[in-house]
Amino acid sequence: MASADSVIITNQLTRKFGELTAVNGLNLEIKKGEIFGLLGPNGAGKTTTISMLTGMLRPTSGSASVHGFDVLHETPKVRKSIGIVFQEPSVDDLLTGRENLQMHALLYGIPASERKSAIDKMLKLVELEERADSLVRTYSGGMRRRLEIARGIMHRPKVLFLDEPTLGLDPQSRQHIWDHIKQLRDETGLTIVLTTHYMDEADLLCDRIMIVDKGKQIALGTPEQLKQNVGHDLVTLKIKNPNLPALQKLGFISGLKQRDGTVTMSVTDIAKNMQKLLNAAGEIESVEVHRVTLNDVFLHYAGHGLEDEHGEGGYFEREMQSQSNRK
Repeated sequence: MASADSVIITNQLTRKFGELTAVNGLNLEIKKGEIFGLLGPNGAGKTTTISMLTGMLRPTSGSASVHGFDVLHETPKVRKSIGIVFQEPSVDDLLTGRENLQMHALLYGIPASERKSAIDKMLKLVELEERADSLVRTYSGGMRRRLEIARGIMHRPKVLFLDEPTLGLDPQSRQHIWDHIKQLRDETGLTIVLTTHYMDEADLLCDRIMIVDKGKQIALGTPEQLKQNVGHDLVTLKIKNPNLPALQKLGFISGLKQRDGTVTMSVTDIAKNMQKLLNAAGEIESVEVHRVTLNDVFLHYAGHGLEDEHGEGGYFEREMQSQSNRK
């Protein structure tokens, strides 16, 4: 049964394009105030899911509701309760930032007496006050994205959908957008749903993540839960005369492999157990720690890495397999 604070609910949500099933039986609940991420490679069904939840695409089967409104039968009410930032740029280059927001205010029926203050508030929120009256065609990619976010929330929606919000941006601009997204949620309690194929974006931003591949849900949870479910951290030590018997007695170590003075092992809770590990290992020359990533999670469930289109997998599994093959 759905929770009372669930803002988005889907039940076997499915979309087919001919013989292709783009989204296959999606079941999810997103709570008020969450930053919820749909993480997966290109073509996984993320944008199709967003399109159905925003009323732009009819489901083939199944159902979904947003803020209590059925996406199929109450589409106008759904659209009034949401904001959306599309994957492709959608602001008007021939208008200024302020004029873009004025047009949006008119379209959403914001009263004339409130428009100026609403626009000024949005420009301040996304730090575009000084460029408000410049043509958008003079904006950087990050500035355009921030303007689109401002436009998407000016009418005070209950849910904001962000489809690949930092696609094509440089690292500094991406960080700037992340900061604004967090600030929005913290200050307004807005529910935010974003799609991304960037692991760091999902890991740093999202309260919970649904990992999707080929239209199917393959994992759901907080970033930490997903990583803990997959395995432990990988530690590689270069040691003179390694004390293997002492290491093998440590209960938090598994999968220990040794070759030419290098010892690789899987370690539970490395932050807690590192000192015990170092004390037992011997004379250590170097230490390398690889934390389990969401790419390793994706590899575990999907059989190929999120960032590896050739399916060669994440560092964790590749390294452990490599160590095993050398034995």
